[in-house]
Amino acid sequence: MQRIAFVIFPGFQIMSLAALSVFEFANVTTGEPLYDIHIISEHGGKVGSSIGAGMDSVAFDASRFDTILVCGGTGVPDMSPGLLAYVRAAAASTRRLASICTGAFVLAEAGLLDGRRATTHWLLAREFQAGFPKVKLEEDRIFIIDDHIWTSAGMTAGVDLALAMVEKDLGGDIARSVAKKLVVYHRRAGGQSQHSALLELEPKSDRIQSALDYARRNLSTPLPVEALAEAAHLSPRQFSRAFRAETGQSPAKAVENLRVEAARLMMEQSRHPIDIVARETGFADRERMRRAFLRAFGQPPLTIRRNARADA
Repeated sequence: MQRIAFVIFPGFQIMSLAALSVFEFANVTTGEPLYDIHIISEHGGKVGSSIGAGMDSVAFDASRFDTILVCGGTGVPDMSPGLLAYVRAAAASTRRLASICTGAFVLAEAGLLDGRRATTHWLLAREFQAGFPKVKLEEDRIFIIDDHIWTSAGMTAGVDLALAMVEKDLGGDIARSVAKKLVVYHRRAGGQSQHSALLELEPKSDRIQSALDYARRNLSTPLPVEALAEAAHLSPRQFSRAFRAETGQSPAKAVENLRVEAARLMMEQSRHPIDIVARETGFADRERMRRAFLRAFGQPPLTIRRNARADA
C-alpha cells in the first residue's frame, strides 16, 4: 500500500483535492486498497479553503509517505516557516514530491526547484518567473516531471498529474479505467498547451470571430489582411482597426499565434518532419517556424517535441 499525503494550508484552493479522487478510484478499479490517502497541514485540525469551506487534517509529524502533493491556492500561497521546513524534509524522504497549481511556489520557495523544469498556473507564471529565476519555468505545460519532483499547471491539471502517477504505478489500462470512471479525458499529455490562442484573443464581435475562424481553417494558405477582412465583410482598413481594438493584437500577430499553436500540437502529437509541419501550418519554411517558436516558447520545435516524448 502506498501512503499518499495532500498538504493543505489556510486559503488552499479546494479544486486541488480533485486529484484525490484519482487515487480513490484506482482503489475502486483494482478492488484493492493500493493507496492510503491522508490530508495533512502544519497544525492539523480544520483548515479553511479559499472559498471558506474547511477540511479536516492531521498535523505534520515524522510519518513517512510514498507521495506528497502540495495543494495550490487562488494566488501565491501563504508560506509559513513550518510549511517550508516540512516540504524540504519531505523531498529527502519521499519517493515523489509534487505540487498542484500554485503549490509550485511552495516548492520553489523551499529551494527544491532550482535548476529544475517546472510549471504552475499560467496566470501567475510571470510572477513565479520573476521571483524564482533559477527555476526553468515552462508555463505552457499541463504537468512536468523532473526526477522525483512533479509540478502541474492550475486547477484541473492536478487530475492529469495524478492520472500520470497512477499510470506509472499501475499501468495504462488501470489509469484509463480510472479516467473513464471520473468522466475525464485520459489524459492530457504533459506538454499540452494550458490555454488556446483563440481564447486569449476573445473578440467582441461576430465579424472578428468569423475572421479568426476562417484563419484557423486555412492556416496552410497565405492569410493577408485582405483575405481576413473579406471573411469579416469589412474593408482592410476597417478590419485592421477593429481587430486591434477588440483583441489588442495586429492581425499578423494573431495569425502567427494560431500557426504556432497548431504547429506545436503537430510537433507533440505526430512524427511529421519539421518541413511538413511548417508547410501544413502556413510557415514559409522551417527556419521561419523555428524563429516563431523561439518568440512564443523560448524553445525551438525539436526541443518541444523531445520534451513531449519524454513526458509521455
